[in-house]
Amino acid sequence: MERGSRIGIVGTGFIAKGLVMALAERRDLAVSKVLTRTEVGQRTGFPRQELLTNSSDELIDNSDLVVECSGDVIHATNVVNQVMAASLPIVTMDSELQVTTGSYFARRGFITEAEGDQPGCLAALKEDVIQMGFRPLVYGNIKGFLNHCPTRADMEFWAEKQNLSLDKVISFTDGTKVEIEQALVANGLGAGIAAPGLLGIASEDVKTGAEALAGRAKGLGYPISDYILSPKSPPGVFIAAEHDERQEDYLRYYKLGEGPYYVLLRNFHLCHLEVVKTIRRVLHGGGVLLNNGENPAISVAAIAKRPLCPGSRIERGIGSFDVRGTAIRIADNQKHVPIGLLANAIVTRHIDAGQQITLDDVELPESSALRFWREL
Repeated sequence: MERGSRIGIVGTGFIAKGLVMALAERRDLAVSKVLTRTEVGQRTGFPRQELLTNSSDELIDNSDLVVECSGDVIHATNVVNQVMAASLPIVTMDSELQVTTGSYFARRGFITEAEGDQPGCLAALKEDVIQMGFRPLVYGNIKGFLNHCPTRADMEFWAEKQNLSLDKVISFTDGTKVEIEQALVANGLGAGIAAPGLLGIASEDVKTGAEALAGRAKGLGYPISDYILSPKSPPGVFIAAEHDERQEDYLRYYKLGEGPYYVLLRNFHLCHLEVVKTIRRVLHGGGVLLNNGENPAISVAAIAKRPLCPGSRIERGIGSFDVRGTAIRIADNQKHVPIGLLANAIVTRHIDAGQQITLDDVELPESSALRFWREL
């Protein structure tokens, strides 16, 4: 890796701001350009405003690696397509992009999710536990709250309190984000799901919930990607796994319990601060940490939160009051609409609350994302 490798960033939101500040402290890495769709002169609160550009060509020409963290599937797909055409490696903190069009890009070039968000942290934890001889049964996320249909007033309150965009707070609250993350984990780490919408076992602590999920996975005969709903547990990730019976005494001594299921917990994820590790991994030739795979089995379908009438417009899918996302098996839902593609979609026939939205229910505007998804 050359000293001062040039890092381009796509997006100017919460993660992008933090990453710009984090990279300012690294002598071997330097932010070169930050791509934004807003007026550059109006982004006065952005650190190092002089790095902002509206030109993807300028971003590409000044980068050795690009980090995509915009959170907008349609926009991100367009930019990643241009970056990949320039043969630059792409690091994302954008599970929404990965589960929608990431497999198209995985077939074409180098794209990896970063460590920091739960999927990347689970991929890194898997590398550790596999080297120690564990056999994963559950790749688990830890969620502290869930409300499938939150009110606007509550979401606006929390968006302001946490200094996050409204759509992000909605997707965290209604479960869309965790469904997307665990779909990516399933596709990228070779797991399945136990049921549409995942199990999301409620548990007072990580160990109890993780062991319950491990029992379900053992019964199914394959590892699963899922989560526990545990308000008192830390905001991290875990793997529930088996090990060689001859190691039982050792694992008991190491405080992992009696078995046969062992829970390995990573009790934090530090988002933008950990992206730096993946950037260095890629620049050093370390390979893909996690992506959606070339042949995904799991997608995230859109479920109506309320009745939708013909002629109405769904402005956005992820983080909306119209729909939420749920993980499904693609083979069983051939006509589902991936929630990441629901942007400015027109409803063509009545949709009941709780109904999965299909291609017959909406008209999707043409986009690169839609075209690439069709190719998959």
